Amino acid sequence: MLLYLHGFNSAPSSTKAQQVAQYLAGHYPAEVVSIPQLATAPAAAMAQIWPMAEQALARGEPLRLMGSSLGGYMASYLVEQLSEAYPDGDIRAVLINPAVRPYELLTELLGDQINPYTGEAYRVEPEHMDELMALDTPLIRRPEAYRVLLQSGDEVLDYRQAVAKYQCCEMYLEPGGDHSFVGFDQQIPAAMVFLGLEPVAQPCTS
Repeated sequence: MLLYLHGFNSAPSSTKAQQVAQYLAGHYPAEVVSIPQLATAPAAAMAQIWPMAEQALARGEPLRLMGSSLGGYMASYLVEQLSEAYPDGDIRAVLINPAVRPYELLTELLGDQINPYTGEAYRVEPEHMDELMALDTPLIRRPEAYRVLLQSGDEVLDYRQAVAKYQCCEMYLEPGGDHSFVGFDQQIPAAMVFLGLEPVAQPCTS
């Protein structure tokens, strides 16, 4: 199963999420894909995705994660925690401009918010920062499980934090760009190879 986790104030309808869904439909039609609308509260969001990820591993399936920004932060928690619970499990993650210390960044956004994709009105509460801290993974114990995509022009996150945290992981660092990761669609084929997906053979045509 491939589980895509969108970022803060985003949705399954975001550009990167849809690019991933479309690429998989065209190249890996048999792969089960889930792109859930994550709850606003971090603890509630983790309560959504943890059972999905654990059930895939319990069935003996590979767990393929893709996470953008805050979704990358949560994907890291899943990798580190589930690798301990399922030491023989096939768990890999591609992180796109991942958040490293979102509990610091999001304190600037406490209060009322509106999701631009869904129109949902919600509040960022102080307790959400505690929930985020509980999901922190300051030590990466499974560096081989990650491919990290970074652009130095990220205007939201300091990419150097991710360089430091994931320094032992497979990393693609591109100068310029922005937080959305400009040209992300060009990174999808290599991401799928890293996640262990084999291309579907195309029939020969005369």
